[in-house]
Amino acid sequence: MPITPQEALQRTIEHREIFHDEMLHLMRLIMSGEMSPVMMAALITGLRVKKETIGEITAAAQVMREFSTKVEVADKTNLVDIVGTGGDGSHTFNISTCSMFVAAAAGAKVSKHGGRSVSSKSGSADVLEALGLNINLSPAQIAQCIAELGVGFMFAPNHHPAMKNVAPVRKEMGIKTIFNILGPLTNPAGAPNILMGVFHADLVGIQVRALQRLGAEHAIVVYGRDGMDEVSLGAATLVGELKDGQVREYEIHPEDFGMVMASNRTLKVTTAEDSRAMLMGVLNNQAGPAKDIVALNAGAALYASNVANSIQTGIQLAQAAIESGAAEAKMTALVELSRQLAS
Repeated sequence: MPITPQEALQRTIEHREIFHDEMLHLMRLIMSGEMSPVMMAALITGLRVKKETIGEITAAAQVMREFSTKVEVADKTNLVDIVGTGGDGSHTFNISTCSMFVAAAAGAKVSKHGGRSVSSKSGSADVLEALGLNINLSPAQIAQCIAELGVGFMFAPNHHPAMKNVAPVRKEMGIKTIFNILGPLTNPAGAPNILMGVFHADLVGIQVRALQRLGAEHAIVVYGRDGMDEVSLGAATLVGELKDGQVREYEIHPEDFGMVMASNRTLKVTTAEDSRAMLMGVLNNQAGPAKDIVALNAGAALYASNVANSIQTGIQLAQAAIESGAAEAKMTALVELSRQLAS
């Protein structure tokens, strides 16, 4: 007999692991709407208190991928997602969203997966809408954007319709749950490479090993020691890297790359419009911490995508893409193509 939600809840209370096949079964009950909201809330709270294991997260991500609406990208060479768990409470402008245009302009193919705000004042979807992008393209249209321009945006709710069963429970609970860390593991285009920011140091080792089990090729998971779910300019960044099947963990510092340290306070915004303005400042090559942190993160993404052979080389490519105007041109081209396809 498969495990019941009640048995699984008891297991979490006893701080015992839920096994892979059991987690697959439970997650399918959740995603298909067969688990009651009360049991769902109890179980995901129990998992959070117990602390989700790599195995539990991997199984849950497999089911979420199973239920997702995919974007078929024929050639996945250099295909990368640049994504954060959110929930870091730093209220900074959309660094990963800006980085996607820079990385694409420097030669990566970017299939960015994101949604509306979690804890920031502006999620990737919010700022992209402020830039004029149509975020509701069909999977085939997104695949066309990636094929033609090397960049596309997948609005998470459109690709994870089964999450409608979970959304009201998450909203009412108002706490971080396993679902905060599953989104970044479920890229609908199946990007084999990823730069992922996480909201807690413990998640660096967990997420990079979950990505390893899920078959990722080159993954870089980062946590800024100042609390950012990005490569930070204001502190050391903890890195978990999966490359050639091996995981290693290390720290990097802004000064390793000739960057001037700056507090993330200088990067704070209050609205999507503020975030758009700061993002455009970077793409217009305005010097300062915003440009530096985007170059740092786009550089890490270029390394993750295997376009660059190191983060340092990636940063140089990113800076050149900003300074030449190529990154701004990439953003304009994606906005225009998204509007043409939608008309």
